[in-house]
Amino acid sequence: MICLDEMGPTAAKSYPGRALVRPAPAVGAERATQEIDYGRRGKGYIFGAFQPATGEAFTAPYEGRTIANWVAFLDQVEAWVDAGVGRVYAILDNLSMHRALDVLLFALAYPRWEFVFQPTYAAYLNLIEPWWKTLRSLVLKGRRFATWEEVCAAVAAATHYWNNHRHPFMWGRRRRHRARRRGGLGQLPLAT
Repeated sequence: MICLDEMGPTAAKSYPGRALVRPAPAVGAERATQEIDYGRRGKGYIFGAFQPATGEAFTAPYEGRTIANWVAFLDQVEAWVDAGVGRVYAILDNLSMHRALDVLLFALAYPRWEFVFQPTYAAYLNLIEPWWKTLRSLVLKGRRFATWEEVCAAVAAATHYWNNHRHPFMWGRRRRHRARRRGGLGQLPLAT
């Protein structure tokens, strides 16, 4: 199973991050501020493929969200997926670009691919959506980009970092171990 989607438009600009605020004198409170950035230095889309079972990810930047770019991305994903996999189930949203004639021709050219479209208003079913949040925090948070090429290089570096430290991606929240509660004064006696 592969989750496919696109992130964007992503612009080359300043992205806010967390900044420590010094506990200054009580006269006036300081706020974490960021210089206003009105720059238009380029934008584009990041197309992504994500395998939740292994946690492996693949990203590719494109200047626009077009059918030709999407089919070119599918060709790259086909080369990325292990040739020994018999069936590739691709989870997609209902964007019209994903249902285009060229995508149907791609599916005919590669019969091991099967496209599964998620229901409308159910983005949480595509596990690449929470992974985009992780990628944004690795790439964009607290950084300023002068060009679109810098954004592309940062995405490639973050994807490489993720793949080196990947883990299976679980749906839902992580389960944390809770210590077992011991009985105290409020514990009821056992009925025998």
